[in-house]
Amino acid sequence: MKVILTANDHSLKLHRYPARLQDKNEQAWDAADELLLEQMQAQPKPARLLIFNDDCGALSCFLAHWSPSWISDSQVARLACQQNLADNNIAPHKVSFYDSLTLPEGKADLVLMKIPKTLALLEHQLIQLQPRVDANTRIIAGAKANQIQKSTLALFEKYLGSTHTSLAKKKARLVFCQPQTRTPVPSPYPDIWPLEGTTLQIHNHANVFARAQLDIGARFLLQHLPDASNKRVIDLGCGNGVLGLSLLARAPVAKLLFVDESFMAVESARLNVQHNLPDRLNHCEFIASNCLEQVPQLQVDLVLCNPPFHQQQRITDHIAWQMFNDARRYLRSGGELRIVGNRHLGYQDKLKRLFGGCRQVAVNNKFVILSAYKN
Repeated sequence: MKVILTANDHSLKLHRYPARLQDKNEQAWDAADELLLEQMQAQPKPARLLIFNDDCGALSCFLAHWSPSWISDSQVARLACQQNLADNNIAPHKVSFYDSLTLPEGKADLVLMKIPKTLALLEHQLIQLQPRVDANTRIIAGAKANQIQKSTLALFEKYLGSTHTSLAKKKARLVFCQPQTRTPVPSPYPDIWPLEGTTLQIHNHANVFARAQLDIGARFLLQHLPDASNKRVIDLGCGNGVLGLSLLARAPVAKLLFVDESFMAVESARLNVQHNLPDRLNHCEFIASNCLEQVPQLQVDLVLCNPPFHQQQRITDHIAWQMFNDARRYLRSGGELRIVGNRHLGYQDKLKRLFGGCRQVAVNNKFVILSAYKN
């Protein structure tokens, strides 16, 4: 299995998270990581280095001797970086971790960024950087060449300063941005919109899926929610928390955990309960977790799930499989897992294999809602 990246005359073992799911054809870095590390050769140590969207920790591990601050919206990416630091015997305190809603105080001397797939997240991060950079700050970003569009460069120029790109190499390229003194532009996030047919107002931070409208899978599941009166519930892969929020609005819930690997999703869910149903807030917990790995063990009556079939930029079904396995482990005997998914994904087979059977609750031309009970 190829997991070795060599740069700056050093080699490190790097895995995706969790390492057991590493595919023999995948690696934990890409050509943009390599280009960014090439740029760091013979560079003086910066007083403060910020690294954005370092998916598996390749940049942070190689530059750990510079004590970088790591910023990302992904709990899975954080776990991958921590795993790779440990695998390479790098002291964990060498890297300081921040979620996508907070940055370290003070000016940055050097900013390295893997450009995110979502333009809204890029915009949010560039807005965050405005008060933390000046004319002496070096900003270097990287991505696949086809991901760097005119709209990408326009955001750098709108919020920070003049921008130019490198030549493409291995189908990747770099963006160099020179910060200029200007009046900071306020952030348009979170988006706020009304949930159709209700009095609820939905808050969505920049990196939340279906940010400005109701996800069509969630819309279908909202029509077929079970009764959760006095039950302990997990909204797994909660996004903005609209499923759990709707349960809270319909009936008193004993306990409701909103769980997602996106820090912005978890905070959006918290905002939505706080804004719409503040009296129910003390019945809720909000946890950033890889599926249920970081959730304290407990027994619940119901797990709701609208599982993703992608992780970062990879199409995969291992997330859904882990979600179903984790849900079964947390369900009490007789507890229910209710999911919505695209019909072609074949979740029926997975649930039958895991639970011994499942029931089709509803189906339309795109989605199916399935229910499975733990024996």
